[in-house]
Amino acid sequence: MNGDRVTATPTGVRLCALDALQDGAARNFVLQMRAGRFHGFVVRDGQRVSGFVDRCPHAGLPLAQTLDDYLTPDGRFIACSWHGALFDKQDGRCVGGPCTGQSLKAWPVALVEDWIVTA
Repeated sequence: MNGDRVTATPTGVRLCALDALQDGAARNFVLQMRAGRFHGFVVRDGQRVSGFVDRCPHAGLPLAQTLDDYLTPDGRFIACSWHGALFDKQDGRCVGGPCTGQSLKAWPVALVEDWIVTA
């Protein structure tokens, strides 16, 4: 194993049960693989889940300075806690801040039998 960061995961990895992630919240996941460590997060909106690689396209830093603190206080957007960039929760497109026009890298996740899994 090495310490490099990777930006993709294999399919079918169970991350957590849907009810372990509160509706309207986001949660960090770190997966250790042979190729290195993956850092991502999942946002839940009802029965819909969206996953993203935890890296701001502006500065390359993880988005949250505090564990699982990915959303704006009103829950409408994903926010970079370093430079204030705002991202759409469904597609990761930057809608404001220093990286307007760029997007978060999607991390394919799905809901399978009430489990959030990598897709």
